[in-house]
Amino acid sequence: MTSTAAAVAISLALAPVAAAQSPGAPVIPIPSAPTAGIQPFSGEVAIPDPVGAPRVPQHPHMAPNGRSNLHNDAYMTDVYRKLEGPLGDDTATRSALFVRDCASVTFDAEGRIEAICVGIDRPVLTLLDPTTLEVLAAHDLPPRQSGGDVFTDFSGGGYFYLDRSDRAVIPTTTRHVLVVAQGAGPSFVVEADFDLTAVVPADDQLIALLPDWDGRIWFASRRGRVGWVDPSSGEIRSLMLSEQVSEGVGNSFAVDEGGGVYVVTDAALYRFEARGGRPKTIWRHAYPNTGERKPGQTQAGSGTTPTLMGRKYVAITDNAERMHVLILKRRRNVHRGRVVCRRGVFERGAGATDQSLIGTRRSVVVENNHGYTGPAATSDGASTTPGLERVTVPRDGDGCRTVWRSEETAPSVVPKLAAGSGLVFTYTKPPSAAGVDAWFLTAIDYRTGATVYKRLVGAGNAFNNNFAAITIGPDQTAYVGVIAGIASVR
Repeated sequence: MTSTAAAVAISLALAPVAAAQSPGAPVIPIPSAPTAGIQPFSGEVAIPDPVGAPRVPQHPHMAPNGRSNLHNDAYMTDVYRKLEGPLGDDTATRSALFVRDCASVTFDAEGRIEAICVGIDRPVLTLLDPTTLEVLAAHDLPPRQSGGDVFTDFSGGGYFYLDRSDRAVIPTTTRHVLVVAQGAGPSFVVEADFDLTAVVPADDQLIALLPDWDGRIWFASRRGRVGWVDPSSGEIRSLMLSEQVSEGVGNSFAVDEGGGVYVVTDAALYRFEARGGRPKTIWRHAYPNTGERKPGQTQAGSGTTPTLMGRKYVAITDNAERMHVLILKRRRNVHRGRVVCRRGVFERGAGATDQSLIGTRRSVVVENNHGYTGPAATSDGASTTPGLERVTVPRDGDGCRTVWRSEETAPSVVPKLAAGSGLVFTYTKPPSAAGVDAWFLTAIDYRTGATVYKRLVGAGNAFNNNFAAITIGPDQTAYVGVIAGIASVR
């Protein structure tokens, strides 16, 4: 069965309860496949052992760090500086069936979940109780456009962000930017609607949004258009990265307090800035690319959202035959070359990722998604190529080395580091000769790469996360978006 066919089959099977994503409706748990012979918990209770992580400047136009977007902050670090996450003792799981994958999870000032849940039909902006997962408010976003693979199309809201006033800033499938506030009830109210169709044509799609420190809402499109809309005036400025050869963008981007906007295409990593009232390319660094869309990627390129490391570096992966972590100096001008290091990870021909790197001041953690082509790749006991690796830059900034490699198998999740406990959280699915499709929240020691514990979340395709992130809430609960809705471990 193809991945799209699998998605359709799941939707048809669960269609009678699809209305569960309605305010006031009872919370219906996601049905799990049988888990006979599977231990619900293995390993040991974690003893918090905090690790250092740089303080990311709080963006003046975004919700607090750790709560504002899929990758946690404006630097896209995927790091929680103070939180510990669940430590494994006396954990309980819960889930809510929406027949939509709640991949992007944020938290408002009251600690409630504000998420965009994407289905075959459309994305839905949803406000959830963080404990019960009850729907408190919902707002239908424009439906998916025809064509494309529903499992690899992140346009239309996957990369939204929550601003400092708890307003969701959303790129839609109709090439508009919506600013949606919370109203009484609670409810959602569209406060602003910016039409970008004059600069992003019908054969293109908005993929991601982020504000710069001056409040411009920057955007990137699938076909390589980059620009901004000024929310105070509605003025739009944009540029096309290449008029001759399309440079596609498949993931989000990062911004820093110095005006830098870091976008990776399937050809190069860029730093842009607003100069003279227009977006300007400050530097461009091409990276090795076979031109192949490897199994485990959504496009033939890097697959990563750029990750800013402290105040000096920016990191991505390349798309060489053997994938490498590429760490660059991010300042405007350099005198001894921009490359800090290029380090091979995983095996030649068996490494691919479509996730942002976890980034601290001098280290990154990269996850192997090689072999993930959709739900069929993890069905009937099958799974993907294992591997997570930590790569670090020495204090003198000369080269880099591999610190550890884990053999855990994480098909497609966005992993996170809880620096307060020293744990890397990922979502694993080991192969099973018995055909059991069990999914686990898995905690890995950041210092050593050893697996600390694994907690069963559920079994079957409905619990496949399909590129969604792990998100840790203010109360240490871990959430993961899954094909059928959202699940939590607390």
